[in-house]
Amino acid sequence: MSYKQEAAGTASVSISWRDYLELTKPKVVALMLLTAVIGMLLAEPGLPGWSVVLFGNLGIALLAGSAAVVNHVVDHKVDTLMARTKRRPVATGRVGTVDALAFAATLGLGGMVILVWQVNMLTAWLTLASLVGYAVIYTLFLKRATPQNIVIGGLAGAMPPLLGWTAVTGTIDGHALLLVLIIFAWTPPHFWALAIHRKEEYAKADIPMLPVTHGNRFTEFHILLYTLMLIAVSLMPVATGMSGLIYLVGALVLGLRFLQYSVRLWRGDDRRVALATFKYSITYLMLLFVFLLVDHFIYF
Repeated sequence: MSYKQEAAGTASVSISWRDYLELTKPKVVALMLLTAVIGMLLAEPGLPGWSVVLFGNLGIALLAGSAAVVNHVVDHKVDTLMARTKRRPVATGRVGTVDALAFAATLGLGGMVILVWQVNMLTAWLTLASLVGYAVIYTLFLKRATPQNIVIGGLAGAMPPLLGWTAVTGTIDGHALLLVLIIFAWTPPHFWALAIHRKEEYAKADIPMLPVTHGNRFTEFHILLYTLMLIAVSLMPVATGMSGLIYLVGALVLGLRFLQYSVRLWRGDDRRVALATFKYSITYLMLLFVFLLVDHFIYF
């Protein structure tokens, strides 16, 4: 047996279900499902039925996993250049691109069948459209084309609350769009803080993230501006009557803390503060939606 044949045999044996699970980005999918569930819970005064929660989240999860696999395939060369991604299954060759794409197609088809059959057509097509936006439009084109990639491509990642809402109601509501707008405004300061921390890796991979193309100071100023915009947007559920006093207090406290991080980052240009800002942004979004839920169920 030749060396190449032996290596190929070893590689094939080393493939496990964990490699395929990793391809689906389970942590990202879990966060998407969390916000989708929040959309479901906020859609109506009472609790949604178990079937729409089960099948709605299963369909969304399968389609989200499919988009994540496509992302691994499209980015596999770039992934080899970055420390946090170089051990991914497609980047290392543990899973071939053809096998990965076949896996993505299977997940995507399964997700669409479940949403069409058990939920509704609107949710199915909106889910497909948002994940095509992420896997194709953002990953294949925007990510490498413009430093505004996160701003434009952030819409796909902001869709899960709307998907959860439509799964329950079968309609698109203005309040659901407010949830999308909150995540849309949150995305740039969240990702740009991480991009400052990992600036050298993005530069090495030739990805035009804002800190790479315009420098840290420019990015930090825009993080500050987007944080102010996020605070304003986060108060819109109160202005429209969707939420009350509990949410108002929570949104203000969380927003002012986010603003404090953004100001510290702008004034100090510290990569450690950038990482702390990134980590807080995750806590911010989760707690903001917790306040939305508490407010909703206390007042309904």
